[in-house]
Amino acid sequence: MNLYEFSQQNNNEMGIHITKAEDPELYNSTLEEVNRLLTISEEIRVTIKTVNTDISSKDISNKVEVKSPIAKPITKQSGFCIRTGVAIPFDVEKPFCNEAYKSWSKFGDANYQEKFCHFSGNSSHGETSFNRPILKQNWRKAKEIHGL
Repeated sequence: MNLYEFSQQNNNEMGIHITKAEDPELYNSTLEEVNRLLTISEEIRVTIKTVNTDISSKDISNKVEVKSPIAKPITKQSGFCIRTGVAIPFDVEKPFCNEAYKSWSKFGDANYQEKFCHFSGNSSHGETSFNRPILKQNWRKAKEIHGL
């Protein structure tokens, strides 16, 4: 867990054990999500250790170790691109990174469903847009922190 107050209050974290041999579909979909997270992360270090299959499941912990990026504390200036999830300055009038803005501006649909919350960086499942860049559940906290 990142030892920042924001992470303690806003992140839910857990570990699971999946094997490719036992459930290849779940393994592949999990791998796709990990790769997505890797592409939107600033820095990540992954260490994979071989698991001896002759050991009991209680000994499996710590055999695969994934270290998340060293999180930076959320500051008044921190925000996330609503299309890519990358870190950008917080500005509800400019919720895109440069590359995403270029793509969005070709059509300029202010209600086009986007993927991430500008305030938290959480997946929005299409609930955000240029007109509504912050998820409803984050609006009150965003107002407090950013004086909206």
